[in-house]
Amino acid sequence: MRDRFDVVIAGAGPAGGQCARDLAERNYDVLVLETEQESEFPRQSNKSTAGTFPSAMTSFAIPDEVVMQYTDEVVLESPNDHYVRTQTGAVLEFADFKRFLVRDSREKGATYRFDSRVSAPIMEDGEVVGVRYDGDEEVYADIVIDATGPAAPLAKKLGVCDLKRDHQAIGIEYEFENVDLNHDGYADLRDAMMLRLDHDLAPGGYSWIFHTGEDTAKVGLCYIQNASHHEYAKDGMGIDDYLDYWLDTDPRFEDAEKIEGTQAHRGSAHIQPPKSLSTDNFMAIGDTVPTIDPLWGEGIHKGMKSARAAAATVDAALTPETPDTSAESLSVYDQLWHSQVAPKHSSRLMMTELLYLAPNERYDQLMADLRRTDDDTLTQINNGDRRAIAKLTHLSDVPLLARYARRRLTN
Repeated sequence: MRDRFDVVIAGAGPAGGQCARDLAERNYDVLVLETEQESEFPRQSNKSTAGTFPSAMTSFAIPDEVVMQYTDEVVLESPNDHYVRTQTGAVLEFADFKRFLVRDSREKGATYRFDSRVSAPIMEDGEVVGVRYDGDEEVYADIVIDATGPAAPLAKKLGVCDLKRDHQAIGIEYEFENVDLNHDGYADLRDAMMLRLDHDLAPGGYSWIFHTGEDTAKVGLCYIQNASHHEYAKDGMGIDDYLDYWLDTDPRFEDAEKIEGTQAHRGSAHIQPPKSLSTDNFMAIGDTVPTIDPLWGEGIHKGMKSARAAAATVDAALTPETPDTSAESLSVYDQLWHSQVAPKHSSRLMMTELLYLAPNERYDQLMADLRRTDDDTLTQINNGDRRAIAKLTHLSDVPLLARYARRRLTN
């Protein structure tokens, strides 16, 4: 007899774990295949800054026990200025958070197989009917879900995603102690999450300091391998070199030391529109799509929202007397993704490209612009409202807009 489940999910990250959680709660027979060994999980995939907001904590019943620090403000920095906005948030202990999702979904009835590397879809009559893992192991399902992130071994082979190298963001982060979070000349970062736009430190990207309690913080940076990175990058410097450079030049880190026993958090994601999201018997969720917020890189909430949309789609497809898992039926997921998970995604991508094309002096101007903008306008801007975005545009931005237009025409 075939090894069979209602749903097989590849990947036990936030999207995969949450999808299993939702499906098991609906009494579906769900299997999660995870590459890492359970005894070390998630050592290899402990890669997120894990900053999120109350809406995620409430919507997905994330417990306080996985929170390192609740924050009260979001701070944006430019090379010579900063902007502070009151915005509550939470910095999660990412490993504890992922283990919670596994534990909770198991308690609801989900099955996990760790040390199980998914390699390919099993095809019959041109449709996916299961997955192959660990060489010649096979498992079958009515619906298969790829939640493996950029690796995307199933989505790529099914033609559902087409991740581009020049849209790939790579990042590194460490946890530090003895960080001066209220240094003269800088914003007070106690109980705050800070993002810094500065091509000298992160060409084509941004860096961050997330307060995690007392004098400790998560400190890291990422950049997209885009035109700005090629323009501003220093010869011979990689991602680790840029982090070392920031640590050596910023006085807030004069006495900082990496917390003993912690490791580097390394990761990558793609900042681009999805090629597609589903096909017959198959959906892709989380960073496989990709679902990460294009502007600020927040992936946990959107990844979990995509998981919930996929779980709702499974429920709609499998509950009728005659289940329907065709591409047409599962396209409900595509509709939910565009309307609820990542609305106005194209506008936010446009904003992201413009932001990272801008020079450092424009970032200083942006801080001043934000200070004269009310919170409602900023919320609209963050939601991709083009009219609100126009309020921050200056005549001096015409060359930047022209450069953006040329890039779009040539891509």
